[in-house]
Amino acid sequence: MAHWAKIENGIVTQVNVVEDDFLQANPDRYTGLWVKTSYNTRGGIHQLGGTPLRKNYAGIGYVYDEVRDAFYEPQPYPSWTLDEDTCQWYPPTPYPTDGKHYMWDEEQLNWKETTNGN
Repeated sequence: MAHWAKIENGIVTQVNVVEDDFLQANPDRYTGLWVKTSYNTRGGIHQLGGTPLRKNYAGIGYVYDEVRDAFYEPQPYPSWTLDEDTCQWYPPTPYPTDGKHYMWDEEQLNWKETTNGN
């Protein structure tokens, strides 16, 4: 079994678990563009030591970039940049590592401490 993502206008609209042969044998059921994705791929690394596939596992609402042949989340904030190697978004200031909870403040371009993790 494999995971396949349906792409509409560059956006993932479905992710299904389907046998490769079944997908190919049922073009009327699986219309449009379907792209294989790996449940174990995150940030360009296969979590079980296998070969990574398309940088990240596809999720509904994710972008499929045909040029990079990669899946990635929509840009969370205008100031965040996409890492070309991992296809993951990074803020201009790294998340603090002091064990407290923070939210991103786009106006200040920095992390704002929260009291309850929200």
